[in-house]
Amino acid sequence: MRILLVEDDRKTAVLVANALKAEGFTVDVMAEGDAALAATEKARYDAIVLDIMLVGRDGLSVLRRMRARNDQTPVLLLSARGEVNDKVEGLNAGAEDYLPKPFALEELVARVRALLRRGGEIKSVVLSVADLTLDTMTRSARRGTRRVELTTREYLLLEFLMRSAGRVCSRLLILEKVWDYQFDPGSNIVDVFIAKLREKIDSGHAVKLLYSVRGQGYVIKEEA
Repeated sequence: MRILLVEDDRKTAVLVANALKAEGFTVDVMAEGDAALAATEKARYDAIVLDIMLVGRDGLSVLRRMRARNDQTPVLLLSARGEVNDKVEGLNAGAEDYLPKPFALEELVARVRALLRRGGEIKSVVLSVADLTLDTMTRSARRGTRRVELTTREYLLLEFLMRSAGRVCSRLLILEKVWDYQFDPGSNIVDVFIAKLREKIDSGHAVKLLYSVRGQGYVIKEEA
């Protein structure tokens, strides 16, 4: 599930993004209204967490423009202003929910999930490469008929590689997308987890799927 987070306070954006990522969501972060509006025109999001008070184009303007072009992506508005009139204005503009600041991260995550359920958007997406499958709803992986047990980080790494199947992913790109640069780029953390993942998905199989590309990175693919 892909979430667009539009928040110009960097500390808040980092906290919210990390909380959503920990629940398995893919999160794109924007700090400006115009950039967010452009992003919604180029990509499909399952939900948007949108701060009202933004530099330049504000959140309500972004929301109204989206609805004017019939973009019905579920929107959760955030605002430091908790007055009833502000909430009513946001809901009338087309938002599905409204959360005043400060808020608990657990409540925000729960509200995003509720948005997706109400919109009927939580669907099981199954990624596959050869006989390797990954159900993004249940977070379950199988190689043929064998279930592959994954830790949370192993799952996130495998999902990213499978969504990029056939494309070489550099260590830095993996660090950015899977670890969000929480580790020193000079660390061997990616190599360690790749080795763990390779043992789980390729061990005992004549056909290997996870490859190292010397000097470039890693790729999941089915060899012809």
